[in-house]
Amino acid sequence: MFNNYKKYSFMSVVAILVMVVASSCKQKETETHNHETTETKQLYTCPMHPQIIRDKPGQCPICGMDLVKKETAAQKINDIQLEDLLKPVNEFVISSLPVTTIKKAEETITIEAIGSVQNDTHEVASISAWISGRIEKLYVRYRYQMIMPGDKIMDIYSPEISTAQQNLLFLLKNDAANTSLINAAKQKLLLLGMSNSQLQQLIKTRKASFTITVYSRVMGHIHEAGQETMNASGDMISSAVTTAPLAIREGMYVQQGQKVFALTNPNKAWAVLNIFPENQHLVKVGNPVKITPEAMPHKAFAAKINFIEPFFRQGSKTLTARVYFNNGSLDIPIGSPVRANIFGSTANANWLPQEAVVSLGMNNVAFVKSNGGFVAKKVITGIKQNGLVQVVSGLTVKDTVAANAQYLTDSESFIKANQ
Repeated sequence: MFNNYKKYSFMSVVAILVMVVASSCKQKETETHNHETTETKQLYTCPMHPQIIRDKPGQCPICGMDLVKKETAAQKINDIQLEDLLKPVNEFVISSLPVTTIKKAEETITIEAIGSVQNDTHEVASISAWISGRIEKLYVRYRYQMIMPGDKIMDIYSPEISTAQQNLLFLLKNDAANTSLINAAKQKLLLLGMSNSQLQQLIKTRKASFTITVYSRVMGHIHEAGQETMNASGDMISSAVTTAPLAIREGMYVQQGQKVFALTNPNKAWAVLNIFPENQHLVKVGNPVKITPEAMPHKAFAAKINFIEPFFRQGSKTLTARVYFNNGSLDIPIGSPVRANIFGSTANANWLPQEAVVSLGMNNVAFVKSNGGFVAKKVITGIKQNGLVQVVSGLTVKDTVAANAQYLTDSESFIKANQ
């Protein structure tokens, strides 16, 4: 009986040893298999769409971002308390993303504007009738006719000028020693519009003319007086059909001092630029600007902002800036549409990378670092320039924010931002 007991005990020990060895081998085989699977099969996923999993690098079919290696091992996050994990996910996000801070700097910015070329109203001149009378001959035939200084405009018949000439000739013939009366007669003829050359011709020939010729003293394109008007911004606009014949004709009567024609100098013009509301505080007098005519881009030129109108045009929300330039060599037609790049700067503004701010439609949000996580905070932004966005309010230079706000949310619609 004792021998049988020993026999059974020996068999039990052997069985237990066999089971332990088999279990150890199986566990080792499983660990080896898992280790080989982990090392040989690397998976890749999209940071924005974790449901996308691939076995090789590539791009996300949804957003186009580069796939990154999928982390299978758990990462330890320090300084996370239980109350942090219990906070609503739309108010607090636990993450270990890279962070950034506000940079205070003066950035050179480019402001785009559109506009048109207009006549410089400083250079608008008028031709008036010095005396009352009838137009005997008109030398101007059509609108926008180019007039040079000294060109004839019209001949006017006037009994008044004829009488004044006869008085001068009478004094010269019968009272040549009376210089005071002769000088007074000459002065009257000059005041009635007679030029010095015409006066000398009268004294030389001793023949009175029943008409007086009106000459232009300036250069410009001809317009009918009364047909060209100024709008609220000072730009000259035409209320007449440009292809219609002149309303001023031979045989018509004019009154003394009546403006008959207006002349615009084609060599002097200005570009009228419309500044949009978000850029109005950035445009200053003296800012450099590059003007490019849309129809003639090869005639682009550099200038500067000369004047900013202190009012808004009727029915417009844009502010108007003027750029004076010499159009003599450029020869850009009046009314030509132009595009402008205005170069300004921001004095000591606050800047963040554009990726650090996410747009929620009506609001912009940045994620501020707080106790091992990030809190969404509403920010007011300004202009965007060279990959940076201006922070007007909502953050301070002491705040640390996530460098890429897009990584902290799957959907922008659920974020509850702190004011």
